Amino acid sequence: MGKLFEVEKELKAQMEREDYPEFSQGDLIKVFYKIRERDKERIHPVQGIVLKIQGQMHRKSFTLRRIAYGEAYEVTFPYYSPKISRIELLKRTKRKPRRKRLYYLRGRVGKKAMQT
Repeated sequence: MGKLFEVEKELKAQMEREDYPEFSQGDLIKVFYKIRERDKERIHPVQGIVLKIQGQMHRKSFTLRRIAYGEAYEVTFPYYSPKISRIELLKRTKRKPRRKRLYYLRGRVGKKAMQT
C-alpha cells in the first residue's frame, strides 16, 4: 500500500497545472490546442459549453459542445494533454447546474442551447 501511495504522489506532482482556470459544467470556455499539419504546427481555438467533466488524476477529461453554422459537435479533451496550450474561461454559468452531465442541452436549439 505504501508503494501505491508514492506512485500516486508522483503522478499528482507531475500533473500540477496552475495555468488552467477553475471551470465547471455549464461554463463557457475557449480551448487553444495545437494541430500539426505536415511540417507546421498551429494553434486552433475551440469555444463551447462544458457538458461534463469526468475521471480523476491522469485520466481526467472534459467535453465541450459547440454550435457552428447550425451544426452542433462535441469534442472531448484530456485535461492534462500536452497538446492544449491554454484554456480561457469566458463566462461562468448563471446558476449552478443541478446535474453533473448536461446532456439535456443536446435537445436545445439556438439561444436556449447556450442558456444554463
